[in-house]
Amino acid sequence: MHRVTVSFYAAAFFILISGVWWGPSALSAKERTGSSGIPPEKAAAYIYDVIKADRTLYTTEIVNRLQAKNIISASEHWEQENTLMLPAQFLQHSGKLAAENGSEIRYRLIGLWPIYRRNAPVSDLERNALESLRKNPSVPVTGIVTSGRKQYFQAIYPDLAASQVCIDCHNGHLLSPKRDFKLNDVMGGIAITIPLE
Repeated sequence: MHRVTVSFYAAAFFILISGVWWGPSALSAKERTGSSGIPPEKAAAYIYDVIKADRTLYTTEIVNRLQAKNIISASEHWEQENTLMLPAQFLQHSGKLAAENGSEIRYRLIGLWPIYRRNAPVSDLERNALESLRKNPSVPVTGIVTSGRKQYFQAIYPDLAASQVCIDCHNGHLLSPKRDFKLNDVMGGIAITIPLE
């Protein structure tokens, strides 16, 4: 009986010490910050991963593949010309569709040299993020923005020239202010905006 009691107290002591030493670090981010849900940085990273995967798949397996086989091409005026939409348009239209479906999460392409002004940065955070991403595309830029009485978390990830289709469009477009993009250059950014409750 004495051996069981000693073992019980030894186990209880170990659990108590473990809780003191490891307890705080074992808490989730939700418990540490007192907030509920996924941290906005992590949510933005998840959204970016999905956007990047979808766009890469569309670009490589649909646009590039069908153009290489001379089946159909992609063009800016895809609706009138009965062609495929450009990869940038694919991202813009999917972001618009997500917004129309009631999600308060927004994502869009922005750039320092946009072909169309609607894709220009609209805040100091976006402008500074684009400048920062040109120098260091491996680290997204994040911050808090306010619209009306609501606050939003915003993350800006690099938008790289991942395919020749993107490069040809920007370098050859009549309205393009920059015409010397090369493969893997930072062309702009993908801005993801998430409401904070």
